[in-house]
Amino acid sequence: MIIGVDGNEANVREKVGVSVYTFKHLTYFQQKANKNQRFIIFLKNPPHKDLPDETEFYKYKVVKGSFLWSQIFLPLALLKNVFSSDRINVFFSPAHYTPRLAFCPIVVTIHDVAYLHFPEEFLKKDLYQLRNWTLYSLKNASKIISVSKTTKKDVMNYYHIPQEKIEVIYNGFEKEFEEHNVESVGETMIPKITSPYILYVGTIQPRKNIITLIRAITLLNKTHPDFKLVITGKKGWLFDQIFKEARDLYLENKIIFTGYVNEEELVYLYKGAFCFVLPSFYEGFGIPLLEAMSFDCPVISSFSSSLPEVGGEAALYFDPNNYKELADKILMLNSDKTLRQELIIKGKKRTQQFSWSTCAKETLKVLTNATS
Repeated sequence: MIIGVDGNEANVREKVGVSVYTFKHLTYFQQKANKNQRFIIFLKNPPHKDLPDETEFYKYKVVKGSFLWSQIFLPLALLKNVFSSDRINVFFSPAHYTPRLAFCPIVVTIHDVAYLHFPEEFLKKDLYQLRNWTLYSLKNASKIISVSKTTKKDVMNYYHIPQEKIEVIYNGFEKEFEEHNVESVGETMIPKITSPYILYVGTIQPRKNIITLIRAITLLNKTHPDFKLVITGKKGWLFDQIFKEARDLYLENKIIFTGYVNEEELVYLYKGAFCFVLPSFYEGFGIPLLEAMSFDCPVISSFSSSLPEVGGEAALYFDPNNYKELADKILMLNSDKTLRQELIIKGKKRTQQFSWSTCAKETLKVLTNATS
């Protein structure tokens, strides 16, 4: 059989999120390619050097075209493919959008539907595309892969897709960052952090619920004034209110906004943090939880969307609408050293339950079964 794949998400220099997901799958597919199971990876541009090398049974096909590539140029290429000796048996779209026509069964992965929960955080053009192109993809796919049970429920509820059409396959996890010399990295940080701090890593936008975290720190500082909050990540949509909240609560000297940081700095922050907090209202999966756990950083997470699925028993949870409960959980972690150590141990074990090879193996099984 021949499996076609939209590999564009992996064909970028800086890989995060869906780009990592696609790259890990291409790497696995290249390793498993043989005369009975061939792969053709479709790209808009020539493959970057870091993509898996071509082999006899794993090939790249560059299809030129920019505007509406997946809706016009890719379908035309797939139509030509029908009349060739390399006719594709199934097509895999790793990120929401499938070709308008594929002339074979289609499998698509849905990572989250945040745009349905928080439409105000998306540009109108992007929102229209996400809603309508995802709808088309879901209706026309032979099989749908969801990265969490939460996303599966959302797809069923919002798009009225039958549950038997959706397969839950969790994202993998591998420690992508090396263990760095914390002291030497810390000396280059601006500013250097000497106080105990709570860490947040992620985009700065409303659905990440950072305002609840800021209010929890305000309450915590009444009895523990030495604690600071470090917020790491780039500015997203509608971030102004978050900075305003910090100013209004006179917390500017207690909050450090680092902006984007490199790998060495991120490792330094994880390893040096008192704990990591992910207060989000919605996450499709929640990779930062596992990142923090992999660096022995205790985790406190909101009890919402997919986060309890990912964190399991290796995290403390709080109501994302209750900043007092979050402050209590931080205080509990501060007063109970045994609890803190237990979370660190459980976190290490939890990260081992998520594997990219398992994720890709299960995906490949779905692809091969989609033709039957």
